[in-house]
Amino acid sequence: MVEKKKRGRPSKADILKKQNAAEKDKLLQIILSIGLILFLGVLSINAKADQITHKFKSPSFNGVNTSSHFLTIENQEFNRRQEIKKEIQSAIEEAERDKENSTVQRFLRNFTSRVYAELSRQLIANLFGETPQTSGTISLEGNTITYSVEGDFLTLNIQEPDGTITTITIPIGSFTF
Repeated sequence: MVEKKKRGRPSKADILKKQNAAEKDKLLQIILSIGLILFLGVLSINAKADQITHKFKSPSFNGVNTSSHFLTIENQEFNRRQEIKKEIQSAIEEAERDKENSTVQRFLRNFTSRVYAELSRQLIANLFGETPQTSGTISLEGNTITYSVEGDFLTLNIQEPDGTITTITIPIGSFTF
C-alpha cells in the first residue's frame, strides 16, 4: 500500500514524529562529533608517545658530567674544611687576645716596664752619676749584662742563657744636650 500524502495542516502526531526524528538526528551528530574528537585525541597522544626509559638524575649514577659533579663536591668539602680551620684559628686568636688583655696581664706589663725603667735609671746613674763606675755586671732573668767605659765609648755585652752574646758600642762624647 502506498500512503497518500495528506494535504493541509499536519496533525500533532506528525509534528511530534518530526521533532523526535530531528532530536535523534541532532543527538546522533553530537555523539559522533564527541566520538570523533576523542578518537583524534587518542591518536594524537599515541603519535607523540615515546618509549618510557628510566634515567638517573644524579651524575654519580648515570655518568653524565660525573667529573664536574665530583669536582663540585670536592670544592664544597675543601671550602668547608677551610672555613672550619679559619673558625678554629679565629677562636684561638681571640682567646689569646683575651688572655693578654686581662687585668693581670696589663698589670704585669706595666710593672715590668717600670722595673726596666728603674734598672735603666740606675745603670745611667752608675755610668754618668756623681760617682761614675767604669765597669759593672747586672743579671736579669738569666741574661748577664756587662758594661764598661773605654775612653769615649760605652760597651754593653748582653749574654743570653743559650750563650748568644750581643755587643752594643755607644760613643759617650757625642751625647750632649
